[in-house]
Amino acid sequence: MKSIEINIKDALSFVSAERVSEFNVAASKGIANLNETKGAGSDFHGWVNLASETTQELVADINATAQRLRKECEYVVCIGIGGSYLGAKAVIEALSNAFDAYTATPGCPKVLFAGQNIGEDYMHELQTFLADKRFGIIVISKSGTTTEPAIAFRLLKEQLERQAGKDAAKNLIVAITDEKRGALRQLANEEGYTTYVIADNVGGRFSVLSPVGLLPIAVAGHDINALLQGAVEMEKTTKNPGEENIAETYAKVRNALYAEGKKIEILVNYNPKLHFLAEWWKQLYGESEGKEGKGIFPASVDLTTDLHSMGQWIQEGERTIFETVLSVEEPNHECVIPSDVANLDGLNYIAGKRIDYVNKMAEIGTRIAHVEGGVPNIQITIPRLDEHSLGQLIYVFEKGCGISGYILGVNPFDQPGVEAYKKNMFALLEKPGYEEASKAIKQKL
Repeated sequence: MKSIEINIKDALSFVSAERVSEFNVAASKGIANLNETKGAGSDFHGWVNLASETTQELVADINATAQRLRKECEYVVCIGIGGSYLGAKAVIEALSNAFDAYTATPGCPKVLFAGQNIGEDYMHELQTFLADKRFGIIVISKSGTTTEPAIAFRLLKEQLERQAGKDAAKNLIVAITDEKRGALRQLANEEGYTTYVIADNVGGRFSVLSPVGLLPIAVAGHDINALLQGAVEMEKTTKNPGEENIAETYAKVRNALYAEGKKIEILVNYNPKLHFLAEWWKQLYGESEGKEGKGIFPASVDLTTDLHSMGQWIQEGERTIFETVLSVEEPNHECVIPSDVANLDGLNYIAGKRIDYVNKMAEIGTRIAHVEGGVPNIQITIPRLDEHSLGQLIYVFEKGCGISGYILGVNPFDQPGVEAYKKNMFALLEKPGYEEASKAIKQKL
């Protein structure tokens, strides 16, 4: 099978190969840290060999649980926030038919998402939609007390028990949580839910190749063995420093560009199915690197759609950006542009061409224009949108993130800033234990 590839020639027009090589030592040290479980955040390195260490017994068990839910449910609601939903959402969106997301067929339930926001209208509309449906729940939370998923689970659990009966509901709820501790673990043990473990050494944004991502992806009908196999291949090829290490190359080039004043990285795709892959990538890099006053700001666009909104700014705005372009080599379907006798739209010059041919020319033309306009480009080519290629891409981005964070000199595996808003929110909600904080914050209003 073909592997994903990286092309940095349109970045080397802006930063020299010699400048990139200045990061060799830091990158090699970062790789060693990841391989040897050393360095800042080393207690969260469990993702590094996660794919290769996932047993066939676990995969078979996940597939069996997925098959049970597929048989019993029209819809399965995956409850989680951040890394507890973005990875699964990214893979499912990339692999699924774009127009059957809300049309269930027997034995093939659709995966819906909740607990990723605190939208009252969203939750009301979801519950109304599920009112006459056979549904199940996958609830993902290490503690069981994270506000957004906890609210969603409380509401949907009550609805499921009311609609299906309490005993039946127990077989339709799967909890992915801490092995021993936390409110969700306690509830799961008391109710007898099927459970899977979120390992202590795997952070949420690195968890897509664990049961956190694998179970919802399997429920959606996709091949998690192939996903893991793609990741295993990249484990091997990115284990050691060198020119063949695509994750190292990516990490070094983006840091070289950052050192030269390119503060914003735009992840670009030319396939709308990759929209949520970009959302997952933004959390991965934003939460891993954005600390201590440092870090490239991760943004994304869907092209050519966003050329009609963001194209002007990318072409001629402030030159503090660079692009990483995801290019899918071969689409999964074929659609040919027909000829028209009247030719009023003037498209006969491309009649007989595949839509993907036009898309590729738009991609090449845009890359040339942006480079000439002062925007460095990194290109990552994906053979096709399938489980194997996505497993490769996910692992390369994860490994590149770890290496890049160590080059930057931060701990890529914590997120201390995330707690600031929570403390304020709990104080405003007058959560027990936040009495003094409540008094203090109300004086600021």
